[in-house]
Amino acid sequence: MSRLSLFPVTAEVNGQGHLIIGGCDTVELAAEFGTPLYLFDELSLRGKCAEFKSEFGQRYADTTVIYACKAFINRALALILKDEGLGLDVVSAGELSIAQSIGFPLDRVYFHGNNKSAEEIRLALEWHIGRIVVDNLHELKMLGEIAENQGYTPDILLRLSPGIDPHTHQYIATGTIDSKFGLPLSRGEEAVATARSAPNLNLVGLHFHIGSLIFEIEPYEQAIELLLNFAAEMKLKYGFELKELNVGGGFAIQYTLDSPSPPTSAYAESITAKIISQCQGLKLSLPRLVIEPGRAIVGQAGVALYKVGVIKDIPGVRHYISVDGGMADNIRPALYGAKYEAVVANKMPEGNTEKITIAGRFCESGDILIKDINLPPVSAGDIIATPGSGAYCLPQASNYNASLKPAIVLVKEGKAHLIRRRETFDDLTRCDLI
Repeated sequence: MSRLSLFPVTAEVNGQGHLIIGGCDTVELAAEFGTPLYLFDELSLRGKCAEFKSEFGQRYADTTVIYACKAFINRALALILKDEGLGLDVVSAGELSIAQSIGFPLDRVYFHGNNKSAEEIRLALEWHIGRIVVDNLHELKMLGEIAENQGYTPDILLRLSPGIDPHTHQYIATGTIDSKFGLPLSRGEEAVATARSAPNLNLVGLHFHIGSLIFEIEPYEQAIELLLNFAAEMKLKYGFELKELNVGGGFAIQYTLDSPSPPTSAYAESITAKIISQCQGLKLSLPRLVIEPGRAIVGQAGVALYKVGVIKDIPGVRHYISVDGGMADNIRPALYGAKYEAVVANKMPEGNTEKITIAGRFCESGDILIKDINLPPVSAGDIIATPGSGAYCLPQASNYNASLKPAIVLVKEGKAHLIRRRETFDDLTRCDLI
């Protein structure tokens, strides 16, 4: 396997030894739009949408695919997701407003979040979004009161924490008991009883999300077993009919050559088989299955481009290559030790290599994008391309050191469309008051 396989499906090398994505020369893109630059390959995006719908749908007909906006969302991407027939998992009024701004069908929107405000809930009810995923008892009480005051009955799911360790980084594990997200199963019955007795709440299902970047499939099976057993118990006690089971997302992608991820088909086969067999054993009707891939849809489709500046060699210690981006546009390496690969986009394919460390330009010693990677000899002005940059880089971007957030282009069939302009100095002070 070569590093090229980690890039979007349209990635290739031209006769000049330049990296091509979506029919566009990445070196030319860097020159035209400047760096840092993020690009998304439309064919890869649409292909992943179709893949999740197909792999799960052929095994479990009543499957709904909901894209997790927190991985990355903007209006252009929302339009593609709308066209592909996906729903949206939003976690804020801001994400909800992006959906509303492009006419996204709001009945395909699920609203998550551990601390929704009353204002956000009122807006969600006013816009009649598809589902509200209730995270805790405080929210359940507040939602019931607001819904009664507005005279509207939303469909809701209860988010439960199954107490499953997904064996991922502690910052992105969300299904354990000691988590800010969801109701522990021990409080689940109280939540079901409260929801069932509320005059303006319609409890249709249960939700869990055990974490992100999960390479193992068994934790999904364990969580499904626990929640379906719970659903069977609630049916006996309260007549609760489970109409929807939302198993969240967290499906892994491959970031580095030594970390292969399971194919979508493996997740689909395991999850659907477990639901079918467990429901048969418990004599439960098959619920609608809802999945929430985010990173798995958009991660591989995204690429970050940087320009090399200062080169610093410390003999016998380290060879630093500094680029014009870093932790302000991709904080994942600094935040939880995320690993990436890279190529020199104007020196493909790989030839003789040297071990280097790619450093960002920001005033933190921890601003290291990639430590100890073998690349062809690098010179100032070269373009570094990092695959797997479509998820969680841009949403967590900041203006640290008063830097400007990068431009974003969408590439397809040799054409590049600017879908977010680069920030300007005026943008940095636009909200300031003197």
